[in-house]
Amino acid sequence: MAVIHRTYVKPTKLELLTSWLPSRPWYRGGAGEPELTKAGGFRLDDPEGEVGIEFIIVTDASDTTYFVPLTYRGAPLDGADHALIGTTEHGVLGQRWVYDGCHDPVLVAQLLALIEGRAEPQAQSISNTPDREVTHTRPDTAPLTPTSAPADTDDTTDLPLADATLHLHRVLRPASPEDPTGHVSGPWDAPDGTRVQGTFVTITTP
Repeated sequence: MAVIHRTYVKPTKLELLTSWLPSRPWYRGGAGEPELTKAGGFRLDDPEGEVGIEFIIVTDASDTTYFVPLTYRGAPLDGADHALIGTTEHGVLGQRWVYDGCHDPVLVAQLLALIEGRAEPQAQSISNTPDREVTHTRPDTAPLTPTSAPADTDDTTDLPLADATLHLHRVLRPASPEDPTGHVSGPWDAPDGTRVQGTFVTITTP
């Protein structure tokens, strides 16, 4: 189960994302750096206990909300320099390499396990606590097996699967889940302080 350490992280996650987000094709801000606040998220467990997995939701000053899967590792991930967001110093765990989790096979495997009902979402900030607000459904027939690397679009990061495609929605909008094939959904805090619901991940089949 996810263990949350109450300690410092330097630079902070928001500081790392402030520098990284403007380089993404789905970033909706202007030329300046975003002014980010944390709006929600959840975690998944790595069965091996080595990789931290977090899905963080942040909102910038323009009221655009982003969904950012992150992984935290104690050593660099081979072949993933293009997905490195930065490094940070954790008060308990030491130096951590922070990656865009869409390109980390541990996060992808656990996200698919969540959709298939083999993994349970965990609270973002409380140790050993399932997050009952995150819901998920899956396709009845499509094998959830990655077939190639993920690719960014204007709004999503798409991961080809055998007979399906996984779409991670990078720009979030409040809405009820509409995709009947498969999805992961949950809540976050809107800029006006209200709690809203939306879809983080959808799966489409041909």
